[in-house]
Amino acid sequence: MVATGSDRHSTRTYYVSTPIYYVNDAPHLGHAYTTVAGDVLTRWHRQRGENVWFLTGTDEHGQKIMRTAAANGVTPKEWCDKLVEEAWRPLWAHLNIANDDFIRTTESRHTARVQEFIQDLHDKGEIYKGGYQGPYCVGCEEYKLPGELAEGDDGAQLCPIHRKPVEILKEENYFFKLSEYGPKLLEHYENHPDFIHPASARNEVVNFVKQGLQDLSVSRSTFDWGIKVPWDDKHVIYVWIDALLNYATAVGYGSDSAMFEETFPADVHLVGKDILRFHAIIWPAMLMANNLPLPGRIAANGWLLVGGEKMSKSNLTGIKPQGLTEHFGVDAYRWYFLRAIAFGQDGSFSWEDFTARYTSELANDYGNLASRLAAMVIKYFAGVLPKATAAGEAERVVQEGLANAVAAADRKIGEELDFAGGIAVVFDFIKQVNGYLTEQEPWKVAKDDSEEGRARLATILYTAADALRGCAVLLNPLMPQSSQELWNSLGADASLGVLAGQRIQDAGDWGRLPAGSEVTKGQALFPRLEDRTRA
Repeated sequence: MVATGSDRHSTRTYYVSTPIYYVNDAPHLGHAYTTVAGDVLTRWHRQRGENVWFLTGTDEHGQKIMRTAAANGVTPKEWCDKLVEEAWRPLWAHLNIANDDFIRTTESRHTARVQEFIQDLHDKGEIYKGGYQGPYCVGCEEYKLPGELAEGDDGAQLCPIHRKPVEILKEENYFFKLSEYGPKLLEHYENHPDFIHPASARNEVVNFVKQGLQDLSVSRSTFDWGIKVPWDDKHVIYVWIDALLNYATAVGYGSDSAMFEETFPADVHLVGKDILRFHAIIWPAMLMANNLPLPGRIAANGWLLVGGEKMSKSNLTGIKPQGLTEHFGVDAYRWYFLRAIAFGQDGSFSWEDFTARYTSELANDYGNLASRLAAMVIKYFAGVLPKATAAGEAERVVQEGLANAVAAADRKIGEELDFAGGIAVVFDFIKQVNGYLTEQEPWKVAKDDSEEGRARLATILYTAADALRGCAVLLNPLMPQSSQELWNSLGADASLGVLAGQRIQDAGDWGRLPAGSEVTKGQALFPRLEDRTRA
């Protein structure tokens, strides 16, 4: 029986990976979308109090890298070094990505272990030598089946993803006996219905495997930019075999048995749907062949579309994230794509939609609520959070709303990978708190100087403040900068400790923000866009 990530006991590390990204050019919104999703998911689980490992990195071998480097007059390694250090690492730092490791497939900790893995497969009789001829897309680094190709206006056969002509390659390669693993894979999909997410992706993979699998070419002999096949140095290991193994080599495969045992396999592999088959078919088959446990879940996000087409470096439709963060800010950027696009579905980026959502939800609903609350505590109680002594039904409803929001958001984001649904739950609660203030009218209650009036005013403001305390905890994985600003504004850092140490599951416990906390009013959490532009 093959073990899976879902079978692991709860003390193991929660391990999430992004794909390792191909460094033929600078990153665009599509890469950032997947990486931000991984960052939010792992920050969420850290705030559950779990041990977490978040891996990302770069894929640096293969024919496409070799050609790109040659076109730029440098060696493949020089090209990769430049892109990694000048584009990829800086962007993840800019977007507040808190990855635990960044692996490059040109690193010795990876290359040596890949050779060990492929040698093991060879020694077990899982790999044989043969010849192959077929249509090959350099952009995908993949042989295509005839039925997968599109036809261009001139009759040329095109890759359906890159919309560029395929090349007909003929070479002698080594092959992995992938065809033998179809029944085992189907059995695993049946026994683990959540292995592939979402259901549409699962159905696609199941139908593909049911049609019958072909053995997989795992080496190339027509170029040399790759990891040498250990028993035949005239061949290099197929870049996708090389790339998939990063999920094992980065956590100690063949080098650190304690870390490998604690961390592997991944609980969640986040991937784009265009590389789903590599992760949901080839990767588990390779692991089965070497008797290693399978990951818990392969989660495929959809495409970000520009003009109805997939965002792509190759098609020159890639948009740099910095073009949006300069206008909207990093937190809003992290928020928007996970809020506006259901994870697993395609979604079109729209500047107009981003602007409308930012104004309505971030600036008006959330940011304005925080500003109003701070201003009233300062005005009516000299900035000292008062004690709630006159709570009634209206306050009970808010308390219940927070508890429900915490439970629903934790389930949706932490378990179901429904980022849009989880974020919507929190912002529905923010709307509820705004409605509570509108109905209770603290600015009118403040005119009543009686003891009862002051008690009622104190209760209203405390209720809104503790509700915002819960929102800061829930939104911290998504928007760490603004959440920290709100946390500071509420005086929670001094009274409750660091925000990152607040457990998600405790966020709904009412009354955690102590009376007497010093409330301050800083800059707007989300300035209006015209103000941000002028600044």
